[in-house]
Amino acid sequence: MLDIPLRVRVDVDALIAEQRDMGVCDAIGRNAPAGRPAAMSTPHLPKVAGIDSAVPGSAHTAAALAAGDPGPVPAIGPGALIQDRLASWVSDLTTLHELTERLARTATLDDALHELLRAGAALVGARRGMVVLEPPEGRGPAITTGLGLAHADLGHIETVPRSATPHGRILDGAPATIPGAVAQADLFRDEGLDPRLREVAARLGYAASYALPLATKEAGKLGVAVWFYDEPAEPLERQRHLVGLYGRYATEHLARLLELDRARRRLATITEELLPSRLPRVPGVRLAARQLSGPRGGGEWYDALPLPEGALGLAVGAVSGSGPSTLAAMGRLRASLRAYAVMEGEDPVAVLSDLELLLRLTEPARSATALFAYCEPALRRVVLAGAGHTPPLITGTRRTEFVETSLSAPLGMLACWEAPSVEFSPAPGETVLLYSDGLLRRTGDSMDRAFARLHAAAAGVPRALRDDPAAVVDHVLRTVLPGVDTDGPGDADGPGDADDVVMLAAWFA
Repeated sequence: MLDIPLRVRVDVDALIAEQRDMGVCDAIGRNAPAGRPAAMSTPHLPKVAGIDSAVPGSAHTAAALAAGDPGPVPAIGPGALIQDRLASWVSDLTTLHELTERLARTATLDDALHELLRAGAALVGARRGMVVLEPPEGRGPAITTGLGLAHADLGHIETVPRSATPHGRILDGAPATIPGAVAQADLFRDEGLDPRLREVAARLGYAASYALPLATKEAGKLGVAVWFYDEPAEPLERQRHLVGLYGRYATEHLARLLELDRARRRLATITEELLPSRLPRVPGVRLAARQLSGPRGGGEWYDALPLPEGALGLAVGAVSGSGPSTLAAMGRLRASLRAYAVMEGEDPVAVLSDLELLLRLTEPARSATALFAYCEPALRRVVLAGAGHTPPLITGTRRTEFVETSLSAPLGMLACWEAPSVEFSPAPGETVLLYSDGLLRRTGDSMDRAFARLHAAAAGVPRALRDDPAAVVDHVLRTVLPGVDTDGPGDADGPGDADDVVMLAAWFA
């Protein structure tokens, strides 16, 4: 051990104490000595990751130094200890900064929880872990995610009574208190341990655990993260300090994501309420529809309503903008189109002309695209008009092609909108697909490539599914947007995942 004078020892302790309060640079500036001590200029081994510079070099290194300099190698002074300590602090701060930056780049709860587990495992020196997210009621879903643990392993852990597990004690504690971390250094030597927990630990092959609460005064208690060691161990004091700082930042980040997720769910619920709750039943045609909500709540919509004399009105559209105000405008526009369709649905151009006039008078700062089709299923006759909207797609066993519609501007873009209608006749067993341009934007491709992808997806529908419009819609969406969940409203990851998607299918007998 180095023989450090008392005065120098006091200075080092003061530096360490003040650095905790004011930061590395300020502590150095306040405690800098008036003169340059000789010990600060004494040569010492450089700081290398994984190597303690206070440990003497090997005999070969000492011999080489002696060959170049006959004099003895000077002893390492207190200045080297201070530099080593500062280098360790800087390294810890750099590591913490990099890990928090990676966490800040996560945009979903699942990604954030997995990043939390990976970073925490690196900080405490563990290999496996799990996080149990149980926010207060109404703030978000309960989630359990593992690192290096399969679903069956998490199920084994859940068989242990919560009161016997460290994460259970943290979660079930007083809600108003911020619990501390719980370390179990050796599960098999702890006589007070529940035998069921020891049995599960032996089955999963871990011998120690460290549980960190995910709780702050601002965010409250959101959950707990637990890391597991293969051998008896527990994190050092320095590791506990770092993972504690990281855990507080992660808790605040998770709280923000929970709030964002709750806002998205509210927008999705509002969108569902503004769209048809069920599709009408009209002889000679079968209908199916799907809607995918984006994170910001767009204004894309669809509608289907029975008309006099066995006719059917089909419509899709999109209002510019996003958020609650756009959803409100979309609801008003859809309700107005239904009224115009009942009055003059056999003339789609007149329906869209009335809708354009209403939009200019009530929503002068907005524009909208729309497509309305007047269908007579008994005659298999469709008359449609579009205002800046994407053309329908006809698909069947003999053909898959886009309907040729005339070029037209969106509603609200011109002083007076007008465009000719188009009439076509679907063959028996063919399906007409009406969709929003959000489907094309979500692909991330150019419009030409997106249209080609949509055409290929419709042409590739298996023959056994072509008589089921719901199966046709699901196949097309899953092909154009791989990984999308068509069972209900939800987000799809991709370059354009902020866009809503709607698709309406009509199969003609």
